Amino acid sequence: MRFTTLVPTGELARHLDDPAWVVVDCRHDLANPAAGELAYRKSHIPGARFLHADRDLSGPTTGANGRHPLPDPDAFMAKLGAIGIDPGKQVVVYDAQGGGICSRLWWMLKHWLGHEAVAVLDGGWAKWLRDDYPETAEIPVPAPTVYRATPRPAVVDTDFVALHLRDPWYLVLDARSAERYRGEAETIDPAAGHIPGAVNRFFRDNLAADGTFKDPPTLRAELAALLRDVPPERVIHQCGSGVSACLNQLAMEVAGLAPGRLYVGSWSEWCADPARPRATGAAP
Repeated sequence: MRFTTLVPTGELARHLDDPAWVVVDCRHDLANPAAGELAYRKSHIPGARFLHADRDLSGPTTGANGRHPLPDPDAFMAKLGAIGIDPGKQVVVYDAQGGGICSRLWWMLKHWLGHEAVAVLDGGWAKWLRDDYPETAEIPVPAPTVYRATPRPAVVDTDFVALHLRDPWYLVLDARSAERYRGEAETIDPAAGHIPGAVNRFFRDNLAADGTFKDPPTLRAELAALLRDVPPERVIHQCGSGVSACLNQLAMEVAGLAPGRLYVGSWSEWCADPARPRATGAAP
């Protein structure tokens, strides 16, 4: 059985020694980029490899292309091969940020490279510990392999977003917190506010109180209330830098909806040009 959206902790525990499964730790702190790797070296799921949100899941920044642009696909695939991932592996990704970081790797594999067998650990690191499954400080030494794929057109750029501002046939879904969306608090990017017409869906709103995903019917009802008459495939997902927005895409798939497309540059790219319009407040 392939897991393509979420995988329960118990299922992963049963496959810890399965050579066809690869686990990747993506813990990360935007305010302290070294924290995730330090935490990994202290303790992680047995056999888990580590990929860094800045070094491995992103490419070079220019000041105008957002904080987490996509990496060169060949360089990224070389990193996948180096940690033992090939197109035949079942990949499980996790973090300690409610899925807001590891979902970027889920999206890169599934929607950018077409790797179907990739899933987010439901509940992440916190639930793994809560369920009393094993942890270790041992760093695995995976056998390298080769990863080859052709990237898919799963993204939109700034020009596309600008062209469809307030277009009733498209919906921009902003995954940032309500405070950042409204422009009341901005501690990361140089300007506050949101893309005009964007609707707010904080990525953590997809999670239940215990940190696992809400059930599919609940997610479908909540998302349908936001989308209204917009087809799911015409949703444009964004956040601060194209990372946590991927969790909203995952939620749409869990709900049985098409995931839409990702605006990788997101708010950090949009607000880099002061000539682009900005909105503040609770209204789109």
